[in-house]
Amino acid sequence: MHNNNVKKAGPVSESELRRIVTGSFAGALLEWYDFFIFGTAASIIFGPIFFPSDEPIFGIMASFATFGVGFLARPLGGVVFGHYGDKVGRKVTLMWTLSIVGASTFLIGLIPSYDSIGIWAPVLLVVLRLIQGFGLGGEYGGAALISIEAAPEHRRGFIGSLPQVAASAGIMLATGVFWVLHQVFTEQQMLDWGWRIPFLLSAVMALVGMYIRAHSVETLHLCEDEEHPDDAKPVVALFKHHRRNIFLAFGARLAETVSSNTVNAFAISYVAIQLAMGQELPLQAMIIASGVGICICPIVGWLSDRYGQRTMYKLGAGFLVFAMVPYFYLLQSGDAVLITLAMIMAYNLGPTMMFAVQPTMFTSMFRARVRYSGLSVAYQFSAILGGMTPLICTWLLNQNDGAPWFVAAFVIVISAISFICVSLIDKQATQPAEPIYSK
Repeated sequence: MHNNNVKKAGPVSESELRRIVTGSFAGALLEWYDFFIFGTAASIIFGPIFFPSDEPIFGIMASFATFGVGFLARPLGGVVFGHYGDKVGRKVTLMWTLSIVGASTFLIGLIPSYDSIGIWAPVLLVVLRLIQGFGLGGEYGGAALISIEAAPEHRRGFIGSLPQVAASAGIMLATGVFWVLHQVFTEQQMLDWGWRIPFLLSAVMALVGMYIRAHSVETLHLCEDEEHPDDAKPVVALFKHHRRNIFLAFGARLAETVSSNTVNAFAISYVAIQLAMGQELPLQAMIIASGVGICICPIVGWLSDRYGQRTMYKLGAGFLVFAMVPYFYLLQSGDAVLITLAMIMAYNLGPTMMFAVQPTMFTSMFRARVRYSGLSVAYQFSAILGGMTPLICTWLLNQNDGAPWFVAAFVIVISAISFICVSLIDKQATQPAEPIYSK
């Protein structure tokens, strides 16, 4: 039983593989750049602009709440674009997600301040954040998947890690832009209009990404599966045939998303405001940490082809269980070198270790025709907790009179849960990473 629109692709060539990986990286870079400029702006800029208050902590919490709101729309985007990615193909779906993310991020840079239009300023910020989240919900699954599906079996861990490098590149680019602006403009100029520049720059990145993706190739072998005719409804088929793996992937993902937002967005605010050390130090530390991550990510992917994605993932989750208390001790030291080392170690041996192998590991858990939906659903529903992490951490910090130990305990518990979930995946018979291209 075959659909009239069957599209059989031949084996991918090295040049096609390079175009696919480049297109995947370009789109993922825009995603992570947009993600991290919002997170960075939420931690140090948005409070006084959109949520002015006599108590700075309330402005920060409101700002982090807006950051988290975008994650509420991501599961819907994951379901919608996952469906179309499995039905009509990865490439066209990724073109749509990229355009939605780029346009919404650009428009955030045009929102007037609270002083100019009152309550409509945070309302517009929330609306555009929701639209951005909807587009981002469909971006991750396809961007990672399109590279993994095109890669040879023995190189999937390494090839799958290359688009993941975009996360570190996105952090470095986003924090780097803010750091440069803080060197060029005064604090008042940043609050008046300088903060808009990083958001407006996303339009350029979106256009470049669209051009690159338009010249990449499709990787989905579109045909009906006689054994699974309900693949016509990918999300239905996903929960019918892969229910256990969906929940295990969801649990495995939690440590990566929670630790990433703790080490990045929350830690910048914690060092700058709670420890009163200013914005420059944590921004510089994250630039260096993400620069190291650009090198670490493909190394972890290469190692995973030899020792397995699940082994590398458990190393990352296990590291966080033991490292979070020492991490906050180092931040509290007040020493710039120790703080920088702490952020480098925590970011690269924790979330980066897991993130590098995450899509390849998840890909092996789902059949090809529900794979986009599987990755998107597992990733985006777990991302809700990740998006709320800076707000949760700020609340926990406030509950413990400014001491970070409740925050450390939160990350430790989540990391232990993920470690257990990955261990259970080891015991499950996962789907073989069948070739997408017909031979």
